[in-house]
Amino acid sequence: MDVLAANTALSDGDVVHRVRAGDTALFEVLMRRHNQRVYRVARAVVKDEDEAEDVMQQAYVNAYTHLDQFGERAQFSTWLTRIALNEALGRRRRARDTQPLDTTDDASMEPLTAIGPDPERQAYAGELGRLLEASIDALPAMYRLVFMLRDVEGLSTSETAECVGLGEEAVKTRLHRARAFLRRELFQRAGAGTAEAFQFHLSRCDRLVAAVFETLPPR
Repeated sequence: MDVLAANTALSDGDVVHRVRAGDTALFEVLMRRHNQRVYRVARAVVKDEDEAEDVMQQAYVNAYTHLDQFGERAQFSTWLTRIALNEALGRRRRARDTQPLDTTDDASMEPLTAIGPDPERQAYAGELGRLLEASIDALPAMYRLVFMLRDVEGLSTSETAECVGLGEEAVKTRLHRARAFLRRELFQRAGAGTAEAFQFHLSRCDRLVAAVFETLPPR
């Protein structure tokens, strides 16, 4: 039985307490539970598959290293999401020398980027899925992140606001604008398929877990 299946009854808080107490192998439970959301957050910011995985790996290392700072005032998933978001934004600033994500509501539209051949993506997504991912990539960054958390990951408005550090009205406004942009191309046809975009599959999950454990410091 794998570590996730053996510990499904444990809450995130329980797992955190046990990792802090020295059962470091259980950190894998937290990674596997939250890999999908962390990937989508990273991918929304950096728009590159390899860079997104780098962001994820460093975010987990940062979370593990500072696990004693998790005060349980928020959900662990929210705390982890903010760590991943900060790491992704930091990398984007260093790479592009751009302004922070939410400096203005008047950012220009980024050009639609074509997604090249990807055997793994082609295996799980059809043409509609690829078009959806390309259209989401084309959103301005400040709208893309909110759309990814609300409509792809399925967080509530309040959860999204807490993760990205915005007010709920700002989240609603950005989501409305993101949907309006996507509706022109395919949002009406995407429907329930939206939740299938940007999957973080088991083989990638296994690779990331192994990479993180190779770099974690002893507790």
